[in-house]
Amino acid sequence: MRIVVQEAPFDFGAEAEAFANGRHDIGAIVTFTGVVRDFGNGGLDTMEIEHYPGMTQKALETIAAEAVTRWSLGDVLVIHRYGRMEPGEKIMMVATAAPHRKDAFEAAEYLMDYLKSRAPFWKKEHATTGETNWVAAKDEDENALSRW
Repeated sequence: MRIVVQEAPFDFGAEAEAFANGRHDIGAIVTFTGVVRDFGNGGLDTMEIEHYPGMTQKALETIAAEAVTRWSLGDVLVIHRYGRMEPGEKIMMVATAAPHRKDAFEAAEYLMDYLKSRAPFWKKEHATTGETNWVAAKDEDENALSRW
């Protein structure tokens, strides 16, 4: 299990390859990458993500360990960035490895739902107009997590 909270960009291909390389005990690897999305018509300049380092790392480790106990997983990778990012940049990556695809998919969805709704990150959008807006939690994100 590897949990990384970092400011620097990551190389999805290299991370996915390293995660999968040499594994003979699994039959499925699921990966997901979240990307900074412009909220429309080129209006987003940057997104800023803040966190409390010790608290965030511990929270992500706890939820990843929970996924390992709930599903038959061979490995878990979570990478989440903080700082300022432009539209199109990768924000986060989740990878799960399991003997069977159902466990890999469900665990990945569980981790993504948690990251979207409960992980201790705070997002601020900086518009090209100069306006800033803190991103509020959405009901659909909470509802997605409640299914677990």
